[in-house]
Amino acid sequence: MTQPRLTAADVQALLDAKAKPPGALGRLDDLALRVALVQNTLQPDPDPARVLLFAADHGVTEDRVSAYPASVTAAMVRTAAAGGAAVSVLTQSCGASLDITDVGVNADLRDVAGIFHASVARGTGNFVQGPAMTTTEREAAWRAGTDAARRAAEAGVRTILPGEMGIGNTTAAAAVLAALFGWTPESSVGRGTGVDDVGLARKAAAVRAGLRLLPASASPLDVLTQVGGFEIAAMAGAFAAAPSLGLVVVVDGFIATAAAAVAVRHDARVADHLVAGHASAESAHRRALDALGLRPVLDLGLRLGEGTGAVLALPVLRAACAVLRDMATLDEALALGNAA
Repeated sequence: MTQPRLTAADVQALLDAKAKPPGALGRLDDLALRVALVQNTLQPDPDPARVLLFAADHGVTEDRVSAYPASVTAAMVRTAAAGGAAVSVLTQSCGASLDITDVGVNADLRDVAGIFHASVARGTGNFVQGPAMTTTEREAAWRAGTDAARRAAEAGVRTILPGEMGIGNTTAAAAVLAALFGWTPESSVGRGTGVDDVGLARKAAAVRAGLRLLPASASPLDVLTQVGGFEIAAMAGAFAAAPSLGLVVVVDGFIATAAAAVAVRHDARVADHLVAGHASAESAHRRALDALGLRPVLDLGLRLGEGTGAVLALPVLRAACAVLRDMATLDEALALGNAA
């Protein structure tokens, strides 16, 4: 027998009945309500949680849009698999698991243990000169993301935290968001890995060139094909799988938010499954979250990506769910007081 769907009013009534003034725990109420509705229970629990890390390279690095060479991507994937990357350390510290997928790194990583090999190609094309990928490549990258989400769900995971590695991907993400929301290139790009003013101008020029090649009627998937990245497509696929798998999804930084925007524009149901982990230091990230109607849990000045901001928000999400699940109601508290 199918369990009736909870409503927001059902959840809010229980939150307001807790032994506290209504709304006294602020955002914790909002987070508990979001998870409860996704899981359709008044006993929500974000655990087990898993970071889904997707890695790929970008042809647009040819235009010197990053402070680091493209070869750093492969080095960081190896480091993550060995447990030494920031996301590896923080995932373990916060009690989550880590799933790494090579979806398009420009290196042979088949000798690296502990990663899934779903490489679409050795990096995207340079979107300044033409499409970043073909439709077939986009579909394969998207499928790598849905496969990772499905693996997680089949393992009992309730919350996924998509993250990425890929030199040049803040430029691709800026182009995706500019196309989806009608932003100018200058307002969409940020300093990413730490580019100087000249590098920032190169990023804006690259975004402008890529957007010129987009047709006026481009769909979100067309945008992804023209100016996206394989890891962005994979994250979008993971986001898009959430409704059918009943997963909560914690959105990481600027690049993950671009992927979330594609997924939401492709399927509006995705929006109900999203929690914004943090607001990054990338200049346009807050504007992107605002456009998606998301309020960040944390603001720590992070600008690393990898899923680090999302996994750091996990303890707060756990606390919010504990309030709804375990905290006494005012009536229960008064009954205990009268019995004493």
